[in-house]
Amino acid sequence: MNDTSTLDLLLWVVLPYMVLAVFVLGHVWRFRADRFGWTTRSSQIYESKLLSIGSPMFHFGIIGIFFGHVVGLGIPKSWTRFLGISDHVYHLMAVTVGLAAAVACVGGLMILLYRRRTNTRVFGATTVGDKIMYLLLTLVITFGVLATLVHTTIGDYDYREGVSIWFRQFWTLQPSTELMSQAPIFFQLHVLSALLLFAAWPFTRLVHVFAAPVGYLTRPYIVYRSKDPRRESERRGWEKVDF
Repeated sequence: MNDTSTLDLLLWVVLPYMVLAVFVLGHVWRFRADRFGWTTRSSQIYESKLLSIGSPMFHFGIIGIFFGHVVGLGIPKSWTRFLGISDHVYHLMAVTVGLAAAVACVGGLMILLYRRRTNTRVFGATTVGDKIMYLLLTLVITFGVLATLVHTTIGDYDYREGVSIWFRQFWTLQPSTELMSQAPIFFQLHVLSALLLFAAWPFTRLVHVFAAPVGYLTRPYIVYRSKDPRRESERRGWEKVDF
């Protein structure tokens, strides 16, 4: 086996399965060892105006990108053709919807980065894990946008015949290294940066994605009692004691 094929085996077979193991076991460890740290560590108390703009933009954009990836990677081209969706129509839908989601995601991320870097209190509350998370998010999104623009929109690479097949093969434990080694450079960088992000995921605030307020469905009601107005009208001071 030559050096190139060995490198491909490490990048597109060994590394992805190692990341999957770290992703799963890391979340289990985090939940058992740091359950109270399973939070977004919100910095809204320090600044809320930019957060109220950037956070919804980023989250709605990333949700759109997520579902776009689910369709693009998880559904074979033959299935969409069977449903009567031509390749041209699918491409138009992917470009328009994907572009809108990408604009919202990138715009929101830029606002959040600007807020975190320029606000002294927010920046002071930024941990090393936060910096790594934002760096990896920026790389993943940047390489994804470049891959779409350079290799798909301008170029003629069809990721549904390459990267998508490799992704589905990964879950059947038969990933083909050739499909990724022959993919354009920005698609390779997009996948590799995404793998790094998933490896770091359990150890950052991104764990809040898997947090759901299920306990609210069964917890007892919280009873709020107002102060007794009669007690409020009384003059504060020492109570009179009769001897």
